[in-house]
Amino acid sequence: MTTVADRSMTLALRAIRQIAGSEVIDRVGLRGPAERALYAASKNGMSAAATAGRTFTAVTKRGAAERPRTANPTGLFDLTPDDDQQMIVEAMKEFAAAELRPVALAADTACAAPAELLASADELGLATLGVPEDLGGSASERSAVTGVLVAEALAHGDLGLAVAALSTSAVPTALGLWGDAGQQATYLPAFTGDEVAVSALAILEPQPLFDPFALRTTAKRAGEEFVLDGVKALVPRGAEAELFLVAADLEGRGPALFLVPTSGGGVTVAPEPGMGARAAATATVTFDGARVPASALLGEGARDVYAECVHRARLAWCAVAVGAAQAALDYLIPYVNERVAFGEPIAHRQAVAFSVSDIAIETAGMRLATWRAASLADAGKDFLREAAVARQLCATHGAQIGSSAVQLLGGHGYTKEYPVERWYRDLRTAGVFEGALLV
Repeated sequence: MTTVADRSMTLALRAIRQIAGSEVIDRVGLRGPAERALYAASKNGMSAAATAGRTFTAVTKRGAAERPRTANPTGLFDLTPDDDQQMIVEAMKEFAAAELRPVALAADTACAAPAELLASADELGLATLGVPEDLGGSASERSAVTGVLVAEALAHGDLGLAVAALSTSAVPTALGLWGDAGQQATYLPAFTGDEVAVSALAILEPQPLFDPFALRTTAKRAGEEFVLDGVKALVPRGAEAELFLVAADLEGRGPALFLVPTSGGGVTVAPEPGMGARAAATATVTFDGARVPASALLGEGARDVYAECVHRARLAWCAVAVGAAQAALDYLIPYVNERVAFGEPIAHRQAVAFSVSDIAIETAGMRLATWRAASLADAGKDFLREAAVARQLCATHGAQIGSSAVQLLGGHGYTKEYPVERWYRDLRTAGVFEGALLV
């Protein structure tokens, strides 16, 4: 009998070979990771690289920290992806259709993504999309636009699995943007080698009307260390993580980000399946006297670094919401044209046609707002207002799109036999989750 794991392994190998044979790999800097994927697949059967006892130590001494350069503005208001971006989007869509979509229901039911699928995603270099080239990554310049394009393409296959595959890229992306030379030398090699460390950006807390700028998780100075106490909620792949990037209120200074390895103690994890994005294996993470050195403070605790992190994370959630909304639209159009009631396709009914057109319009608006905010971030301009607009659109219209998709399928939409039930649950994440993803 062919198991889900066996099927996902076959699909992973097929998808990786297709992508590895494409010129997109050379154009976007993913040739090395793709070749490593083929080697690892043939040698190790796509086994997951789980190293819970990993110790993070600096592998080299560097001067100034490396940063992706600011994107060169064209002077034109044109958000059309360039040729390189379009090729990587097409490759990721093929990858999502071949590998994510077939196992989405099983992963949602199991509240976990297949290990082989996650290994293949790591080997394709998703974790290094935001890491500067000089540090072994793929980013020659700021890549928020590329990040949202990749997230959207993967979420078109399945939002939960996209979150699982992309969540471990948040920490290396943050290190590339704000880490100092010592932090980059210590932690980034764990993401650019053959065995990619599982990590997570933990911001959300279990409290009503959560405000990421009013945190209950605290960090207090104790000599040459910080002591962290608090609880984080819905952290993707929390049980597997070897390194957390934790948002905590720094005594006397406000919210800041801290690098917390799980090997240091004081960290406990418990499964916490949510309503949506269940394949991301979300968990509650408790920090009880977790001690980290003073060097664990990211970006020197600057408030603008933390604010930028929050808004970049929100853009990432907007991107996966756009991908899931587009998946719903692509499913609904043929359905309403083929579904016959009272002797004619239901698409001939104005109420149905108008509902589908509203979904198309709202999806286009969500996409435009997300791309616009990401392009400003890449140009090094203030994008916080645009990110807030994008999040509001995606939170409001994403939820409505999911509800409309269920309604258009009637009784079918309420069953797990059809994917719209899952999309309805997943599309509500854009307005609920904080952190976890980063572009």
